Amino acid sequence: MLDATKLRGILPATPTPVTADGTIDVAASKALFSWLFRQGIDGLVPLGGTGEYGALAKDQRIRFAELSVEAMAGAGGKRGPVIAGVLDTGYYDALAAGRDFAAAGVDGLLVLTPYYTNPTQAGIRDYFLRYADESPVPILIYEIPYRTRIAIDPEILHELSRHERIVGMKACNTDMYHFLRTVAGVDQSFAVLSGEDTLFPLHVAAGAKGGIVVTANLLPRAWQLIHGLASTGKLDKALEIHRTLIPLMNMAFAETNPGPMKSVMDLVGVEAPAMLAPLREPAEPLKRSLRRELSRLLVTYEGMPVVQTA
Repeated sequence: MLDATKLRGILPATPTPVTADGTIDVAASKALFSWLFRQGIDGLVPLGGTGEYGALAKDQRIRFAELSVEAMAGAGGKRGPVIAGVLDTGYYDALAAGRDFAAAGVDGLLVLTPYYTNPTQAGIRDYFLRYADESPVPILIYEIPYRTRIAIDPEILHELSRHERIVGMKACNTDMYHFLRTVAGVDQSFAVLSGEDTLFPLHVAAGAKGGIVVTANLLPRAWQLIHGLASTGKLDKALEIHRTLIPLMNMAFAETNPGPMKSVMDLVGVEAPAMLAPLREPAEPLKRSLRRELSRLLVTYEGMPVVQTA
């Protein structure tokens, strides 16, 4: 059973490799998992925003959850959790999706705050308490107000953290004071994970146990190094390394994620640049710049040979 002690380190928010017809590219998915496991990541978080949840057909979401579970189970003894995103707008659809993913074998669910309906804080609290009671597996709260326009008051998060089946959260609120207030009052049975590549070392220094990190798909060892330093009090060194990734992060998020990242993942052996509507592949100048920067960083942090790029 998933609990907070298993929510540690670097868990990449994985993209979903797809073919031109919008179905899962199985070969590319296996290549992605193989790359991440060789680099020693601590878990997988498929089917979030990076995984283009809203654009995938339901059966393809379930298929990718199954592939993620199969890959983790065969990962040579490196058994980290698989935590599937649930990004539906309504409670009943969200619960049905969670049950489908649990049947596929995931360890936990990353459940997005209810949005569009503009709920009160009491409504948000009730939503997560009810979901946790009915979910077949433990859940993490996914708070990302710059996407949903819904933030959760730290006091509500403190209350939710005491529920035995709510084991953590992905924190994407870029307000650092909100983060500090949240971490200060959550239960010891609850793990806060950073969801912001750009703030990750600060979040870890302030109490995050690790992170659900997008660009860890490209540079897992760099992010593991930053985590190790920040979590052992070496924040100055963690920030020094983090600064070397700023140009890459600027480009990776210059157009809507995961388009830029998908366009260069062939550099780590994953050939699947296709995007799902309404997203599209990024502009060529951005792809070229990102490719040059990633090639340089792969040499520095992943020990990979220099790749000639245009």
